[in-house]
Amino acid sequence: MSRASEPPKIPGSIRVRTAVRADAEAIRQIYNHEVENTTATMDLVSRSLADQEEWLAARSGAFAALVAVRAAGPEADPDFVAGPDEIVGFAALSPYKERAAYRPTVEDSVYVRRDLGRRGIGRLLLDEVVDLARTSGFHSVMARIEASGEASRALHAACGFELVGIEREVGRKFNRWLDVALMQKLL
Repeated sequence: MSRASEPPKIPGSIRVRTAVRADAEAIRQIYNHEVENTTATMDLVSRSLADQEEWLAARSGAFAALVAVRAAGPEADPDFVAGPDEIVGFAALSPYKERAAYRPTVEDSVYVRRDLGRRGIGRLLLDEVVDLARTSGFHSVMARIEASGEASRALHAACGFELVGIEREVGRKFNRWLDVALMQKLL
């Protein structure tokens, strides 16, 4: 893609903060789009508002959910349609595995509103969530990405993640078997 045809980067009016209960509906809408239309998540069932509120309530400390928020202002990009304090993406850390020896490792999740891809929001969120992992004392961050998810794989690679393996046909969605790319960043 030539530089002239790339979508414009979102200006500095994007900030990242810890998600609060009032963000649940916006997060749910972003996530459910991915559940219903893409293989970015292996979830098969959309979340209700109660489900999303429960998910948020379980997130705190090192496992807090973060949201990318665009505040309205004079520097707003006219091509970027958003209301005041609109949630445009979210990220979170989760325990990587249940067993105690895995506790120094976490798994990241990053989702950006589909119409706002390739504008730097995912990078901002991933950088913030990796920083959260680092300051929380974790040693490693893992990303499990559906193998054909080139944009997500490229984002993680740009943030220092390395491909460490491919899990073959471990998921099934939209009547097809899916491979998962496992990427890792040591902190």
